[in-house]
Amino acid sequence: MLLFPVLSQAQEVKTKEEVRISAQRDSTVTVSDSLSTATTKLAPTSTQTDTVKKKPSLLTDVVAYKAEDYMRLSTKENRMYLYDQAQITYGDMVITAGLIILDNEKDEVYAFGIPDSLGNYSQTPIFTQAQNTVRPDSIRFNFKSKKALVYNSKTEEGAFKVKGEITKRENDSVYFMQNVKFTTSENEEDPDYYFFARRIKFVPKKKIVTGLVNMYIADVPTPLGLPFGYFPLTEEETSGFKIPSFGQSNNRGYSLQNGGYYFAISDYVDLLALGDYYTNGSYGIRLESSYALRYKFRGNLSFRYENLLNSERGFPDFSETSVYNLRWSHSQDSKSSPSSRFSASVNLGSSNYYQESVNQTNTANFLNNTLSSSVSYSKSFQGEPQVNVSVAATHTQNSNTGAINMTLPTVQGSVSRIFPLAPKLGAKKGIIENINFQYNFRGENRIQTFDSLFLKPEMFRDANFGAQHSIPISTNFKLLNYLSVSANANYEENWVFKTFDRSYNQENREVVIDTIDGFDSFRTYNFSTSMGTTVYGMMNFGDDKKIQAVRHVMRPSISYNINPGFDQYYDQYEIIDELDPTRNQVVDYTRFQGSLYGAPGQLYSSSIGMSISNTLEAKVRDKDSTATEAKKIKLLNNFSVSTAYNLAVDSLNLSPVSMRGSIPIIQDKLDINVGANLDIYALNNNNRRVDKLNINNGGSLFRMTSANVSFGYSLSSKDFELGGENKDKSENETYRNGGRRDDLFGKSPGLDGDFYDDEDEPDDDEEKPLNAWYNYKIPWDLRLAYTMTYNNNARQNEISSHSIMFSGDVELAPKWGVGASSGFDIKDGGFTYTQLRFQRDLDSWRMSFNWVPFSARSSWFFFIGIKSSILSDIKYDKRLEPDKSL
Repeated sequence: MLLFPVLSQAQEVKTKEEVRISAQRDSTVTVSDSLSTATTKLAPTSTQTDTVKKKPSLLTDVVAYKAEDYMRLSTKENRMYLYDQAQITYGDMVITAGLIILDNEKDEVYAFGIPDSLGNYSQTPIFTQAQNTVRPDSIRFNFKSKKALVYNSKTEEGAFKVKGEITKRENDSVYFMQNVKFTTSENEEDPDYYFFARRIKFVPKKKIVTGLVNMYIADVPTPLGLPFGYFPLTEEETSGFKIPSFGQSNNRGYSLQNGGYYFAISDYVDLLALGDYYTNGSYGIRLESSYALRYKFRGNLSFRYENLLNSERGFPDFSETSVYNLRWSHSQDSKSSPSSRFSASVNLGSSNYYQESVNQTNTANFLNNTLSSSVSYSKSFQGEPQVNVSVAATHTQNSNTGAINMTLPTVQGSVSRIFPLAPKLGAKKGIIENINFQYNFRGENRIQTFDSLFLKPEMFRDANFGAQHSIPISTNFKLLNYLSVSANANYEENWVFKTFDRSYNQENREVVIDTIDGFDSFRTYNFSTSMGTTVYGMMNFGDDKKIQAVRHVMRPSISYNINPGFDQYYDQYEIIDELDPTRNQVVDYTRFQGSLYGAPGQLYSSSIGMSISNTLEAKVRDKDSTATEAKKIKLLNNFSVSTAYNLAVDSLNLSPVSMRGSIPIIQDKLDINVGANLDIYALNNNNRRVDKLNINNGGSLFRMTSANVSFGYSLSSKDFELGGENKDKSENETYRNGGRRDDLFGKSPGLDGDFYDDEDEPDDDEEKPLNAWYNYKIPWDLRLAYTMTYNNNARQNEISSHSIMFSGDVELAPKWGVGASSGFDIKDGGFTYTQLRFQRDLDSWRMSFNWVPFSARSSWFFFIGIKSSILSDIKYDKRLEPDKSL
């Protein structure tokens, strides 16, 4: 109950037009009993204390009030009127409105809006308690019962906007509402859709429970309705069902995909269990879990299995295949343990998983040719010298051939560089003080197998394991102040536990290989030195010229390498020709051929290498007239020419000349990468290199044996805006499956039918100009990839590969976009995998259509559904899956 002291005369306090001597009162009034009595001092008597307990005050907190225009206290009505920007605060409850009336007789408070100067209803009440806010047309609140009646209330709970005609507040946590509209639309006054319920029970931050509920779209009732509804409002993750999507396949029948249950296990880990079912008996299972511990680590784990039946049992074209895929990624916060780190990136399973899978989320990954995995732990031991240790398991898998290469595990250790002759103080100078060495260790268990033998006993039977120790020694110094010289020597010791002895079986005319188990080892060493410098050339044209200067940077270098021959590790066997003994062959072999680290070199080699690297830059006048400095651009980037001359052979001493470099076309955007190999020697009639110069054989000075050109380019409309830049794609589902970061090979629709990546998602909160629908600036982006390879090693003179790939998206209107991904094989003719995408943003809804018009993956997928995650199961999607029989 709101209680105020009774005054002998009503008074009105105004702040405008009149000047009166007003009664001063503090803005915070402590309310006591409704009847105030004068205090009189009485002499103590022997009267007994009244046994009737004093009635406690109804108000347990301080009531504060204020108003902008006036506050009027009426003793006759026992009411207080607060007008214009009025506010009442009582505990955690705050009411603001244009007009607030406090009725002391009924222990109630009333709040209304007021008309403004234009006659519009303004300053409507706002009722706030704790974190709950209600915006009605009027409020009636009783302090005794703590109940309230609210008319035309508007409130927001998570993604929901709730508008009720009449709301009865039972307490601060339960509301009963009548004739209620609730929606996730941003426009709560005119939503594009809403659910209408006659009666609901509303528990803020927890749930909405309704009776009969109907769905309205554009104020038109639809037949979609439920006899009752339950909508969770908790801000925490909660468990719940995932509604499947419907599809159709020519050879599997009808299907339900990606239906299941989400388990919100805890704040640190969750689990999503999904399943697919087809009417011909095919099925799929998908388990996904994400976990995170703040400031420690985060990761996700996924296992997918599909048992696919083609056609029907008993038909001649019937077949059954089972495919699976395991994916795990784990990353550790660098601050959690600076000296150690554990990480994992696993993607393994059936080689044909992405090719055979018909689940929509794998659409853009069927072109993957390689699956790779790595799980590693590393630790550093600080000190002088520092010691680093790591343990890793790796896996690479070719999805075309089914070949698998694994290391289970690889153990590596290293000791940082030690300078034994360096001074304790000051910089190291000269050849002696810069002498340094370090120690490296690598031990591994290598397995080479095939997909069909994965995790079977045969997989481990041919495992190859061993260890390698290396001690590199090096030094560097300056020569004549301009030449940088380095010298390197390396010693290696290899331990293996499996070698191979060879002999020739004369009767069967074949080489017999015997595997010898047991420890064996070999040692190698080599030496190399190099000398290089940097030469600068500058040509100035004047500051008044468009091109002010050109700078040429050359980095020539010469090197010498020597590798001894290790004949002591080689043996011989003889192949006897019974018909002609003069054709007998003696074959050299080593027992280490085919071992873990290969065989030591038998032939002595001594070679001189030569290379020169070129960079060409220009200083040009900036187009921006306000710029004070000239702009630097690259004309030629790291264009290198290299070759080698072998001193240890008596013919074909000169290696082919290798040319590599990039030509900048658009600064920091487009570089064309070029490469070529030129051979100075000629070919004989059998297309073999002979010790004869090509120019002396009727040809040119050099003979081009191979060449390649490639570039990748990404641009968008933002690149042509002032200060605009094209943002790189972040990780997405396609990339985590082993595909590309971009969508050059197409996009996979998510479970919500969305083709947007998170960073591409339009921001609904962005304020768009009034003429947005007529904006001539159409946002777009385009990605290109081009490659061409030429081969002429044996006079074939052919282009072995020549193709271009492209992918782009165009926003035709602010909420209407189209996209496409495709490519063209210029050499063989014909389009590569092609995908067309259409997406429509319907404010609260999202509609998308994905179409693969041709190829064996010909299919389409249509989706329309509510954007809000809380209502993501209200959707319609339909797909036509690829026909495997094609």
